[in-house]
Amino acid sequence: MATTSVTIQSMTFTPQVIKVAKGATVTWLNKDDVQHTVTMVSGDGPKSQPLENGDSYSYTFSEAGTYKYECLFHTSMTGTIIVE
Repeated sequence: MATTSVTIQSMTFTPQVIKVAKGATVTWLNKDDVQHTVTMVSGDGPKSQPLENGDSYSYTFSEAGTYKYECLFHTSMTGTIIVE
C-alpha cells in the first residue's frame, strides 16, 4: 500500500485533511524546533511519542473511517485522516 506524508511545520499539520485507502500508511515528519505528538482525539488510531525536530512517526490504517488527531502539547494543531 501507498505511504502518505504529513509535514509538521510552523505549528501546523500539512496537509490538514487527507484521504487514503484502507491499509495505507501515513508518516508524519516534525520539521519544527519544538516537540509535537500525533494523537487521536478519541478512540483507536495514531498515538505517537513526543517527536523532536527530524523525528517521524508512521501509522497504518486498517479500518475505514474518519480519524481526527491533534498535538497533545498544542491542541490547536489538528488534522483529519479519512480512510476509505
